[in-house]
Amino acid sequence: MMTNIYQIAEKNIEVTSIHRAVHRLCRDYRAEGEPDFRVEIGQADLDEERSRAAIDASDAYLEALAVYRKIAEKMPEYDTVLMHGSAVALDGEAYLFTAKSGTGKSTHARLWREVFGERAVMVNDDKPLVKIADSGVTVYGTPWNGKHRLGENISAPLRAVCILERDSKNHIERITKAEAYPALLRQIYRPADPVMLAKTLTLIDRLADKVGLFRLGCNMDREAAEISYNGMKGTL
Repeated sequence: MMTNIYQIAEKNIEVTSIHRAVHRLCRDYRAEGEPDFRVEIGQADLDEERSRAAIDASDAYLEALAVYRKIAEKMPEYDTVLMHGSAVALDGEAYLFTAKSGTGKSTHARLWREVFGERAVMVNDDKPLVKIADSGVTVYGTPWNGKHRLGENISAPLRAVCILERDSKNHIERITKAEAYPALLRQIYRPADPVMLAKTLTLIDRLADKVGLFRLGCNMDREAAEISYNGMKGTL
């Protein structure tokens, strides 16, 4: 067994694992001090992840999934949720693109970096953590940042959530909380624990009240990045 402490979304998390791979994954988040909570992985956790997985994966890979699942199960206690999406910060403010797998979230986030250059920084390209506080919403980078490992150990205030859809023409419109809620519910991790699940549903509602909500139809041309940014920055 191997144990280290990592600071993720401003929480010190003690991780005890069977394999070293998860610690290599989290190395940029190493921290010291007392943990806010602990995550320990056993063989039963690996077996559970294997039963969930749609692919034949190594124990080390499954353990990384199990660690993040346990973190995600605990985080609503700290007003924080895991959201499936690509979060990019432009001039210090973050925009989170979410959609069904394969729609093009990562491609659209890449367009932002191509169009806006160094002004755009990838926070997390797959599974960022989002904290919903009275003072506002913050998105955090995490070690679990997608197959291309695009992300940084940074945080940024979240300005908007954009639900991305493929279309032949680029267009963006603001949507209501009721219109956005089904997609938000699908893309936010829902804990198995009933208490944490109830807290998560409350946090989704608060999130929808605190950030701009948009729907973007895009064809993945560079113009899509300009239209999405100009649409979201100008109507909040």
